Amino acid sequence: MKSSRTEEEYQSRFKLKTLLETSRLLIESRETDFVLNNLLLITMGKLLVTRAAILIHEPESGTYRVSRIKGKGLVSEGEQIQLSWESQSIPKNVIDPNLEPLSPPSLFKKQESGLFFNLRTSNHHLGYLYLGNKANGSPLNKHEIEFVESLTIISSVAIANSRMFSEMRNINRTLDRRVYELNTLFDLSKDFSAMVDREKIANTFKFALLGQLLIRNFFLIYKVNDKLELLGSNGLQRNPGKNEKQELFDLSDGIQYNPEGPLTVHPFLKENRITAMISLTLQGEKTAVVGVGERANRESYKDSDFHFLESLGNLTILSIQKTIFLNERIEVERLEEELSIARTIQRGLLPDPIPEVPGLDLAGVNIPSSKIGGDYFDIVQSPDGNSIFAIGDVTGKGIPASLLMANLQSMLHVLLPVEITLADATGRINDLIHENTPSDKFVTFFWAKFFHKEKRLRYVNAGHNPPVLIRSGSDTPEELDESGLILGAMPASVPYKEIDVELKTGDILVMYTDGVTESFNEEEEEFGEERLFQTILSNREHGAKEIQQAIVDQVFAYSGDTLSDDMTMIVFKVS
Repeated sequence: MKSSRTEEEYQSRFKLKTLLETSRLLIESRETDFVLNNLLLITMGKLLVTRAAILIHEPESGTYRVSRIKGKGLVSEGEQIQLSWESQSIPKNVIDPNLEPLSPPSLFKKQESGLFFNLRTSNHHLGYLYLGNKANGSPLNKHEIEFVESLTIISSVAIANSRMFSEMRNINRTLDRRVYELNTLFDLSKDFSAMVDREKIANTFKFALLGQLLIRNFFLIYKVNDKLELLGSNGLQRNPGKNEKQELFDLSDGIQYNPEGPLTVHPFLKENRITAMISLTLQGEKTAVVGVGERANRESYKDSDFHFLESLGNLTILSIQKTIFLNERIEVERLEEELSIARTIQRGLLPDPIPEVPGLDLAGVNIPSSKIGGDYFDIVQSPDGNSIFAIGDVTGKGIPASLLMANLQSMLHVLLPVEITLADATGRINDLIHENTPSDKFVTFFWAKFFHKEKRLRYVNAGHNPPVLIRSGSDTPEELDESGLILGAMPASVPYKEIDVELKTGDILVMYTDGVTESFNEEEEEFGEERLFQTILSNREHGAKEIQQAIVDQVFAYSGDTLSDDMTMIVFKVS
């Protein structure tokens, strides 16, 4: 009798010690998975139970998710099951289906009697811990049931604490994100207030979408003076035409969003994978519409994302309105005079007359779309007696673009006398532009050396439109499309490549800027490479000057005598 009492006291102390250690371990844990795993392992390990499961209550569906299951079961982890007694009022901590008019769920292939321990706090029901019989087939005794009850109480508190901690962590993350977004909007508002260039405003809007919300494809259509403009876009298959812009603008008000994929209310939205559209208003009038595609990280948009988009869009629209008001106050005559002087200086930097090059019939032209352009071309003699051809396109227009163009020309002329390859010289020019110009200024650049005796062309292309080569006797245009990084984007970590091309008599080469191929007609369709190819082929029997003029005439006829960008070309025909 004494021995039995001693054993009972020992078991009681052992269970008490286990409860104390478990209580400390679980209460300190902040992970629900850790709590559930330990609850299952401790009960099975201490009581030698061979089958056990944890069922977590899903309040929205009224079912239970099998969170953990040990033993050869019928159900798998993650499955949803229904408990027959849930419609009845059984406020018990321990449920024995065999003692109640209940039907226990079929959890295991070999169904046996078992107990369901209620996982609950004072306010919430969390689920059940199911324990089958012990390994020897006997059910749990009174002391063991009391031990498990105590353990489930501790575990329930730990589960509730971990859930509360997880909710607090999510709330803190959300708050941190809100603060970050507010700071971002505040910083952007300061940037916008200092901007008077619409293109720069559009680029800032673009980079904010890319950096803040990881949006890769979008468009912003803006209404100014009853005319709709595509203020900014990225990642689209094509830009919307005049009628499409009006249709998209009139499509709807407020926010439209389809988390499952592209909006199908308009073919353009489906074609460009646009999943959401947001209307922007200014003083009660609809002034713009933003369309965005899915995010790069595949996360769905939340209400906070749309609020950020609306705030960012409104900042952009206000900045655009400010530029309009400022432009109306500009002293037009003074500006015209200054631009005229600058244009005269810029024209003096271009080769005039076009120099003669042995072995070539040569022509070159620069037609700016405004008073001052950002295009550049040059034809100079290299120290070894051969000829250098260069053509470039600076982002933007006006005085900043012309200054960068002038700097590019000076760098080229400084490097010409140096014994250096075209590739190395391109790398040095890139680094100089990157180090000494704003981050939003880039230059696409192509240059080549023509070896007179060998009739060989050696070129380097830094992100420029590939020149078109028409071989004598061939109707298939070739493009010099081996290209490297555009100038000024980043340091030249990868060397530029030099490519040699053998030329023959009658071969035609046309170097051009994107003002040729990206000229638009009234439907806002581009002139395109194919029309350029056909124009060259149709005039291949003429000289370089006539071919060049034919291209200019075709572009002006297509665009209605209006250029959206500078048009620059160098054309030569091998003689």
